[in-house]
Amino acid sequence: MNKKELRIKYKAKRNELSQNQIEERSIAIANTLLQLDIWEKTYFHIFLSIEEQKEVNTEYILHILHGKDKEIVISKADFESREMGHYLLTDNTKIKKNKYNIPEPIDGIHVPINKIEVVFVPLLAYDLKGNRVGYGKGFYDAFLSQCHPKTIKIGLSFFEPEEEILDFFESDVRLDYCITPKEIICFAI
Repeated sequence: MNKKELRIKYKAKRNELSQNQIEERSIAIANTLLQLDIWEKTYFHIFLSIEEQKEVNTEYILHILHGKDKEIVISKADFESREMGHYLLTDNTKIKKNKYNIPEPIDGIHVPINKIEVVFVPLLAYDLKGNRVGYGKGFYDAFLSQCHPKTIKIGLSFFEPEEEILDFFESDVRLDYCITPKEIICFAI
């Protein structure tokens, strides 16, 4: 399937999920994540879930990161430049939803991209090679292409992978892993 078809398919699949199913699967994803060998890292970038899009609830992963005393980085999107600024999530960070219902920091302590060691990547769909389909704005591909080559890129999904995304671009950045409620999928490239 191509990206456009996959966006339609997976938005519909998410919309079929009840709030209870989203919470149960999000907890399962967080628990599965604990098995991944990433916990010696310090700087973890995570997206704050868009409830209206029925995304994986990252609150449970945030609890794990806080419990492990990690530095948590969140982003703010600039829709004119198509770039994201990255900020440390602290007790003083004020969060506000933008016009697209994306929770973002109002301001905060800027974190350079080269400090980020692990990125949890939002997605709608992905394939067996680690190619992903997002919402189509290109924010994460631009961000991930600027990360250090050793930065670990982890997708979070309620669903299993597709066989193949037909229209991925060479500029699309592949995932290293995807965490589902049932398993860790490793993409050896």
